[in-house]
Amino acid sequence: MTSLDEWTASACRALALDPTDVDLTMILDLARDAAHHVQRPAAPLTTYLLGIAVGRGADPKAAAALLHSTLAAWPGPADG
Repeated sequence: MTSLDEWTASACRALALDPTDVDLTMILDLARDAAHHVQRPAAPLTTYLLGIAVGRGADPKAAAALLHSTLAAWPGPADG
């Protein structure tokens, strides 16, 4: 188990979440794309927004795909 896996399990326990509901690859890919297409601070913001959408009932994979599409259409990295 990696430290990221251990952290995920610990955070899930603290938040009373099921760690099997966490798709690390999907989240990290989304964060990477946000950081590269917009700017680095967009990574945590984008994953936070995904979490809000999922918390309000959105399908995680569908919401992530929509954000990936939005990022793909983004004009490119911004300065700052």
